[in-house]
Amino acid sequence: MTNHERRREFATRIVARLRGEGFQALWAGGCVRDLILGLEPADFDVATNATPEQVMAVFGHRTIPVGVSFGVVRVRDSRNGGGGEVEVATFRSDGAYVDGRRPESVVFSSPELDAARRDFTINGMFSDPFTGEVIDYVGGRADLDAKLLRAIGDPQARFTEDKLRLLRAVRFAARFQLTIEPATYAALVAMASQINVVAAERIAQEFRRMLVHESRSRALESMLETGLVAHLLPPLVALKGVHLGTPIQPEGDLWDHVRQVLDLLPSEPSFPLAFAALLHDVGKPPTLTVHEGEVRFPHHEQVGRTIDDALCRRLKLSNQERDRVCWLVEFQHALDDATHLRESKLKRLLTMPGIDELLELQRAEALASFGSAPQAEFCRHYLSVEPAGPINPPPLVTGHDLVRHGLRPGSHFSTLLEQIRDAQLDRIINTKREALDWLDGQLALPQGEAPPGSRRQAEP
Repeated sequence: MTNHERRREFATRIVARLRGEGFQALWAGGCVRDLILGLEPADFDVATNATPEQVMAVFGHRTIPVGVSFGVVRVRDSRNGGGGEVEVATFRSDGAYVDGRRPESVVFSSPELDAARRDFTINGMFSDPFTGEVIDYVGGRADLDAKLLRAIGDPQARFTEDKLRLLRAVRFAARFQLTIEPATYAALVAMASQINVVAAERIAQEFRRMLVHESRSRALESMLETGLVAHLLPPLVALKGVHLGTPIQPEGDLWDHVRQVLDLLPSEPSFPLAFAALLHDVGKPPTLTVHEGEVRFPHHEQVGRTIDDALCRRLKLSNQERDRVCWLVEFQHALDDATHLRESKLKRLLTMPGIDELLELQRAEALASFGSAPQAEFCRHYLSVEPAGPINPPPLVTGHDLVRHGLRPGSHFSTLLEQIRDAQLDRIINTKREALDWLDGQLALPQGEAPPGSRRQAEP
């Protein structure tokens, strides 16, 4: 049984158990939408007229009271390799939303009223897991058939209740290839400036869902058109109108190029890779210069890294995510001339953490610019068939070896060790004895040719 089958079977058992106790119970929300579309739901949610206390009484120690005041309890499958956790929510109506996220109060109600308080019609349906019947009070199925994303009831009221829905509207429309219904679209555009009242962590989570899906480019275009980009990632707006004249997109600008790079990523990229691809050119507009008719962007990678670091901090990404995004942006062109790099430099780059993501970014950027990616292909080939042993072998000597060899300790040791390491990676030396003999040869060079920090320079 697959994980999907286990989750589905567990959610079915929950419905059966609640009904066996005399309660109503149905699948609700996104899982119903996905099943109608023939997709595999990530999760199965259950809606019921049982109160949270009654749900906890039915399932006992397997329950987790994550949001009892809002009628939400999670039920954990106790079987080994079971169905994980299923969210069980009581049918409810919501009071006023005073913080743009949560209702001030809730009233446990009926399926009809519960559907009416949800965000979009495509997410407001229920289904019976045993008969397959879809219970639709809000016209969600008709909107799916018509390829429309429509807010339930008054769009402005729905967005006012939880302003994260502004961003979710774009993600859902792109993901399911829907057109946003005119009244819903108008409310979205009118309220786009209010998106920043939403907690940064919630916005970041939406980006994590949006950017790892193949619809990411469509979603970003919609974000730009509705004004969301200007309020969430303002440096991206400056990409519009900056033309590159690349062979692939001779009439395109930086924004078109970035979208193309996003489209050329692997089908399921990591979030840091996708976010870095989105932000990789933000350093170009502020560094744009024209020299003898040629457009240049000197040091745009370093400038971009600084801008991206600030954006990552604004979204409160984890330190690990932020570091990886910024590193990818800074080193995006480090392998553009991989076939001509000294082997020591190439090996150092190819052994850095995150190299697989860097190669994917380099590949997508090259394909979007020139239609081919020979440097990325060379690096992949090098990593897979490099014949002379590991590309990151253990160092041949240490600082202690240098001391035993008669050198006076000091800060220059790091320089000497780096030079020995380069010679090792360039296959000039292969053993400790060869390394020390090579060093003696370097130290014997005339004064002007001796390596920095050599024994001769260090001694009085």
